[in-house]
Amino acid sequence: MKNLLLGVFGSFVLFACTSQPQSNRNMDRYPEELVKVLNAHGGLEKWDEMKTLQYTIPKEGADEVHTIDLHSRMDRVESPAYAIGFDGTAAWSKDKAEEYKGDPAFRHDLMFYFYAMPFVLADEGINYRTTEPLVYEGTSYPGIEITFNGGVGSSPSDVYILYYDPSDYKMAWLGYKATFGKELKPGPPSVIKYDQWTDVSGVTLPTSIAWQKIEEGEIVGERNRVDFTGITLTKESKPSSFYSKEGAGEE
Repeated sequence: MKNLLLGVFGSFVLFACTSQPQSNRNMDRYPEELVKVLNAHGGLEKWDEMKTLQYTIPKEGADEVHTIDLHSRMDRVESPAYAIGFDGTAAWSKDKAEEYKGDPAFRHDLMFYFYAMPFVLADEGINYRTTEPLVYEGTSYPGIEITFNGGVGSSPSDVYILYYDPSDYKMAWLGYKATFGKELKPGPPSVIKYDQWTDVSGVTLPTSIAWQKIEEGEIVGERNRVDFTGITLTKESKPSSFYSKEGAGEE
């Protein structure tokens, strides 16, 4: 899992630089198919009402608790050995047991952008177009390609493809090609399967996502899976101090 996260960071740092929820969205800028996908997951209006998202990622030895302020995008990741986060100005880390050696700017919100699909794909600076479907085990999943305006984030040449189930419009897969600030390389995108969902305060969120093995452009099986437990979504904000280094460890 560690190597996988290192490999995809270059793509999701882009979102971290550009994502800000909106209180009054212009829904006309979204394609009809994306609106149907968002509505299948509870809708942007419901998502925008929410202020705090929290979930736990079970890990060997110690779990990680992730808390995100959905409007400011401040966040905190807490484990018994370390805490990392973003206080609205800078990323920070608190090494409680001298076990955290990573860069908090790299890591603090990485999983959030995988987890908060499809809603993060409705942020500013994004362009949409219909693309070829993903066909898997006889089912054709229509695709919406996501690209970014020039000057947006650190890797505006990155490409994402949201694939949805045509029967209910729920998100089924995410394809992505990350450039890491370099030239986009040929070849198939990496793929994540979104196949387990739950209702949290009227919003449909994943309980598990799985990165896929790709051979000769085809999905051949599951590479690894990340589970999410203890999921909460509330209309209340935590104090800013909760997301500070000094506040780490406080409830």
